Amino acid sequence: MIAAAGWTHQFAGLGALESATREALEAAGRVVQLPRGSQIFAPGQPPLNYLLLLSGDIRVSQMSESGRELVLYRVQPGESCALTTVCLLGGDDYQAEAIAETGIEAVVLPRAAFDDLIVRSPAFRQFVFAAFSARITDLFKLVDEIAFQRIDVRLAHKLIERSAHGGALLITHQQLASELGTAREVVSRQLHEFQRRGWIVSVRGSLTLIDRAAIERLAADG
Repeated sequence: MIAAAGWTHQFAGLGALESATREALEAAGRVVQLPRGSQIFAPGQPPLNYLLLLSGDIRVSQMSESGRELVLYRVQPGESCALTTVCLLGGDDYQAEAIAETGIEAVVLPRAAFDDLIVRSPAFRQFVFAAFSARITDLFKLVDEIAFQRIDVRLAHKLIERSAHGGALLITHQQLASELGTAREVVSRQLHEFQRRGWIVSVRGSLTLIDRAAIERLAADG
């Protein structure tokens, strides 16, 4: 476990903080650990803390009225949660859900401390808005992909991204559909075609990339 004091060094944007502000931030922030599958927040809940992730992965997704899940983004170590930033600044409740995909360790900064630091520390304010801006850019890219990019190209990109460390990819067709914002049947048909071409081997809950080069070419051509 990372000590509560000294955690700010894991966030590149906090390096410019004045020493007094850093001390105040580390004093107010509380390091928490949560197991895999924990719900970080849910639709309709008010934001109580600003979250900074130290280790693990968090999936932020939204559910449609028809029950289809769309993964908006993931929070990785060294990042903050953009939706939490929006809700804290705007005074709104959450409209999406965040789930710990692994065991996580994070710093939670109470809303009062967040509001205080935003007002009195230009460096902290810059850190918050820079992280928020980067995430908004990612979300615009997601909208563009869903609206304009072919599903086979998007699926190829996703397979390359999720299998970056090699080995079998433990993911279901439904999970891939949620990642891509489409129906499971669409993903299943495309995976069947990839398997017919000899690019992958797909078994229940697992995918193995056999011809990674071919999948990378499809991703690049798109």
